Amino acid sequence: MAKRDYYEVLGIDRGAVNAAIKKAYRNLAMQYHPDRNPGDGEAAEKMKEVNEAYAVLSDSHKRRLYDTYGHAGLEDYSQDDLFRGVDFSSLFREFGLGDIFGFGDSIFDGFFGRRTTSRKGPRKGADLRYNLSLTLEDVAFGVEKTIELPRTDTCKSCNGTGAEPGGLEQCDSCQGTGQIVKEQRSGHSVFRQISGCSNCRGSGSIVKEACKHCEGKGVIQEIEEMEVTIPAGADNRYAIRIDGKGERGDDLPGDLYIVLLVEKHPVFERHGDDLYVQKDVSFTAAALGGEVEVPSLDGDITLDIPEGTQTGSVFRIDGQGVTRLEGTGKGDEYVIVRVVTPTDLGQKETDLLRKFEELRRKSGDSER
Repeated sequence: MAKRDYYEVLGIDRGAVNAAIKKAYRNLAMQYHPDRNPGDGEAAEKMKEVNEAYAVLSDSHKRRLYDTYGHAGLEDYSQDDLFRGVDFSSLFREFGLGDIFGFGDSIFDGFFGRRTTSRKGPRKGADLRYNLSLTLEDVAFGVEKTIELPRTDTCKSCNGTGAEPGGLEQCDSCQGTGQIVKEQRSGHSVFRQISGCSNCRGSGSIVKEACKHCEGKGVIQEIEEMEVTIPAGADNRYAIRIDGKGERGDDLPGDLYIVLLVEKHPVFERHGDDLYVQKDVSFTAAALGGEVEVPSLDGDITLDIPEGTQTGSVFRIDGQGVTRLEGTGKGDEYVIVRVVTPTDLGQKETDLLRKFEELRRKSGDSER
């Protein structure tokens, strides 16, 4: 089954600020949590869907990927990756609702098959990943690259409210609470139903005049240029960590991981520090032997091949591979020969080959 849109799951618009996302999540968690719906499998599935939507939309990096590419932008994320850094049990305390409904600190304990623990030490922002495409030459010799890193930050003009100064008003429907409470009495019992305010999407406020700087989003996206040194010998999927260049956190920023994606080379195949190349050799050159020009990363070099060289013969050229990342020297280059059979022969060439074949046959007969 196709996944639903995360914004639809939480019942918020695409420009919702963090406070609105948290309030929407809180209301839905109160509605669908298994502790309040014992034995209701549908409610449990709803809760899982709500949890995943909140885990993505509450994280600026994951939200940016989702806004740009949809669910496809998170295909490389495991379940642990999606929920990493989300402290569900603290959300109710953050809204001042810790024990109002009797859930206490253990409301989410075991819901994901593990118990939540309180954080110790500084709270770090989310790590970021940046995929950098490079050529084989780039990683073989090392190179300096300038990357442009998109970053999302709270709009300083409106402090994340999405409104111009004086442009934010209290929601009349919920009186600024972000929720609608309906009570129904039955005898001595009172049944209370709490739902998110549809008028303000659970934020408690209505934007009357959108912030001109962020266009009412509450966040802005900036581009930071950064110089990155690619070490000689790095290979595909090699990751370079840059401390403190991830998302901003409550105490410390996260880290940036630059993952190298080496493009397929039109000539060489790399295996470790060694390079492999196929060289087409004419029928006569293979039979008679001699010098042939073969490519290398440093330019063409001369290779001596012996007479009688066959297709599939492999010759090693020392020190013409890739620089060793951790160590000294370079790998080797391996040349794989493919003998090319001539086509479109002229009459003289055909006659010569037939004469050659006749001589070979007579030579074989005389030896017998």
